[in-house]
Amino acid sequence: MFTKVLVANRGEIAVQIIRALREMGIASVAIYSEADAQSQFVKLADEAVCVGPGPATASYLNMQAIISVATLTGCQAIHPGYGFLSENAAFAKLCAECQVKFIGPDATLIAKMGDKAQARKTMAQLGVPVIPGSQQILSQVVDAQRAATKLGYPVMLKAAAGGGGKGIRVVTQAADLAAAFEQAQQEAQASYEDDRLYLEKVITPAKHIEIQVLADEYGHVVYLPERDCSLQRHHQKVIEESPCASFSADERRQLGTLVAEATTKLHYTNTGTFEFLMGPDHQCYFLEMNTRLQVEHTVTEMVTGLELIKMQIRIAAGEPLAVTQAEIQIKGCAVEARFNAEDPAKDFQPQPGRITQLHYPLGTLGVRIDAGVVVGDQISPFYDSMLAKIIVLQPQRSAALVKLRRCLQELTITGIQTNQAFLADLLATTKVQDATYTTAFIEQEFLKRWSPNASISTAQ
Repeated sequence: MFTKVLVANRGEIAVQIIRALREMGIASVAIYSEADAQSQFVKLADEAVCVGPGPATASYLNMQAIISVATLTGCQAIHPGYGFLSENAAFAKLCAECQVKFIGPDATLIAKMGDKAQARKTMAQLGVPVIPGSQQILSQVVDAQRAATKLGYPVMLKAAAGGGGKGIRVVTQAADLAAAFEQAQQEAQASYEDDRLYLEKVITPAKHIEIQVLADEYGHVVYLPERDCSLQRHHQKVIEESPCASFSADERRQLGTLVAEATTKLHYTNTGTFEFLMGPDHQCYFLEMNTRLQVEHTVTEMVTGLELIKMQIRIAAGEPLAVTQAEIQIKGCAVEARFNAEDPAKDFQPQPGRITQLHYPLGTLGVRIDAGVVVGDQISPFYDSMLAKIIVLQPQRSAALVKLRRCLQELTITGIQTNQAFLADLLATTKVQDATYTTAFIEQEFLKRWSPNASISTAQ
């Protein structure tokens, strides 16, 4: 087992990794930017080293600086968390070259699955259903027009190197395709330094279903209960739950077995998540694979009782999985809300500033809060706006929704604007209550009638 691990991340996920390491008796080294010098994760780590100024490109994405800190402090491994370098094949390769274990899959698989077009092709070859789409990268508008005509509108342009909702455009008619192609290409280039696009048929209405897997170096693979991540805005997840209320035990077993078999054929190790779109007929189509820990891994931890960060670390250290598929059971329903520093009244713009008051609704059975900030913290404009994840676990889904909404209403924060009221009102809507919401619900229905100044909680 490792004796010292570097945490190449910040915020709440860095806090959770550091806590897991401490409970495992492993020393932690945090890296931080100048903007994060007083952050909670820096104070919790056994050691902390500044790697650059506030902008992520000069700090949390500075591969050479991070590797230098790892080697100079005697770390045997690096945990990348999620975001930043967690799906960067070049970084994973650099870790291997410097004999520092990257806690995740190897660089080849990260590159293979990180290219969304290549991932689609790979999954199709492994027998996993994929969304109908273009067979090749679209280098010119005319290629996209030809593919869209063959598939039929609506279609979705997507960045081949994409993730996090960047480089995506939905096109409903041929007249809009050229402009959308140019916009998506420019955004993909700016976000990933890669302007390659491909095209998919839009599956609508749809649920966003994902299944996380764990695989060790000895060929053992398990799949975990599915998560319903359909409550999204601009392709960014807002509220997640597990299990999916509209998924049957047979569907869970069939899809889980499918992804476990694909994981085995890929010779994949550590953790990863297969994401799908499920149509009205419950047919699931592969969307993408994330070769890292997910933000929403916490709902899976709650319903299974497994500690996924610790399992990642043990797998990376060469230990076999300590759990079998038969031992993985669903223990209730878990729902998670992403509590963000953003202003819903201003198109959800990030809200940097100083937190002057903060009270989390702690102290109730079934409530978990993964937070990266405390009162007095300065919210930086350089990074993601998420402040905390609020997760509840209850025997019944209805009780979980009630408890989560109560937690959101009870939470107190001053100094910055947040999405607190937006989340509480969203939970109260009929379609969330009866689990009939789809990926289009927030943008096409909820936001059209919701006002931050007048709750619609009783006007379903």
